[in-house]
Amino acid sequence: MSPKEFLGKENEILIVKAIERAEHQTSGEISVHFESKCKEEVLDRAAWLFKKLKMHETKDRNGVLIYLSIDDHKFAIIGDAGINKVVPEGFWNDIKEMMIGHFSKGEFTTGLINGIEKTGEHLKKYFPWQEDDVNELPDEISYGK
Repeated sequence: MSPKEFLGKENEILIVKAIERAEHQTSGEISVHFESKCKEEVLDRAAWLFKKLKMHETKDRNGVLIYLSIDDHKFAIIGDAGINKVVPEGFWNDIKEMMIGHFSKGEFTTGLINGIEKTGEHLKKYFPWQEDDVNELPDEISYGK
């Protein structure tokens, strides 16, 4: 099953709406990428995709990638240099643990949506939404093989 089939159109719409809601709280940019398999260390793959998706090119370097490998049951959350410069150590741990709790109960879409919403809430403390904010990255989910 492809990552897009795994997710389904209805869940894809719910997740994109969550990204849009979260980004209305912060100037940060949140992206989600799905793949079937991750043949390397999950953080290495997520970092490579972060660059490939040009997430490091945001004005404030405040992009966040939530990367998920479906068949391998791996995921990672990584933020750009602007975020990592200002947030405390372990910033992503509570979001990741909450998502794992949902994933382990089979609540995949709920876990992802809650993770996106929490990311937006966290980022607004450091990167609040401004009147002149521009959506620098697409809100749609990206897919690999």
